[in-house]
Amino acid sequence: MSASVETPDLAASRSHAWLLGFFANYGFLPVILIALYVGFGLVEPAFFSGANALNIIKQSSFLIVLATAQMFVLLTRGFDLSLGVVVSMVSVASALVMAGIAPNGEGPVVIALIVGILAGIAVGALAGAVNGFCVAYLEINPFVVTMGMQGIAFGLATTISGGFPVLDIPSQLNENFAQGAWFGFLSPPVAICLIILVVSYFVLNRTVLGRSLYLLGANPRATEVAGLPWRRYNMLAYVICSSIAAIGAIMITARAGTGEPSIGGGLVLQSIAAAVIGGVALRGGEGRVIHVVLGGLLVTILSIGMNLTRVDGFLQEIVLGVVVVGAVFLDRLRLLIRL
Repeated sequence: MSASVETPDLAASRSHAWLLGFFANYGFLPVILIALYVGFGLVEPAFFSGANALNIIKQSSFLIVLATAQMFVLLTRGFDLSLGVVVSMVSVASALVMAGIAPNGEGPVVIALIVGILAGIAVGALAGAVNGFCVAYLEINPFVVTMGMQGIAFGLATTISGGFPVLDIPSQLNENFAQGAWFGFLSPPVAICLIILVVSYFVLNRTVLGRSLYLLGANPRATEVAGLPWRRYNMLAYVICSSIAAIGAIMITARAGTGEPSIGGGLVLQSIAAAVIGGVALRGGEGRVIHVVLGGLLVTILSIGMNLTRVDGFLQEIVLGVVVVGAVFLDRLRLLIRL
């Protein structure tokens, strides 16, 4: 019996096929991530420090949570422009509830934290339900709906807070959800992010809802022909998006130690950028949890790197905008490779 021998041409062909498959699934992002990390490290050696690596992981967890939220609506060919101000509204609402029950930690702190967190998630879910109902049942363009919600949420956040931060929230929120460690070794934001990623992966890959969201984005007509309740699923995508964004808002509130009516500024662009850069398609029907992780890491590395190398803040916004446009171009290139 003769053993098969792999020729150099066959090995090269397999390597070429593997590279094409890798870029078709993940694009050029892993290469760009490594290049950015090494590049910033060469310019600023402190970037290579272990403390900075931990800081990147911790800071990226906030953006990854919000990008995961955005992914659910992007899968359905939609997007949520109200995400940033919903974060602000949730931050103010949850902080007011906590401060009302246990101002400055004086009173039933555990009850204040539980009720405040649940109230924040409920506010987010309600905003998502309004967005989803208008998009799915009234068939209004997501741009118009979420832009309108952006104005409503901003007005509510500034009105109920008087335009000022809510300062009297219990310090235990910061101690338990921003500082310290969960499970003995994980930073709370990282632990919460991992939980959301695991749950999102399960929903998208192991449930009828998740598979229907992919089908809804890839071929809306097919979901209708298949008899699936596509309007309900489309609405649920927005509810899930805003609910996850609400959890992100509570994480950010815990880090800041105050409820801020303007805390969500810039988060819409960053969340969409992280998702799209990672490989979640704007055309819908395509995107995985790993994609938002990679995208969130890239945006965070870019931001921290520019801060350490003292790049002007306004210039950073320009760079982020260019990166988003470049990500869309690379997404098209990845599609061509797949074809």
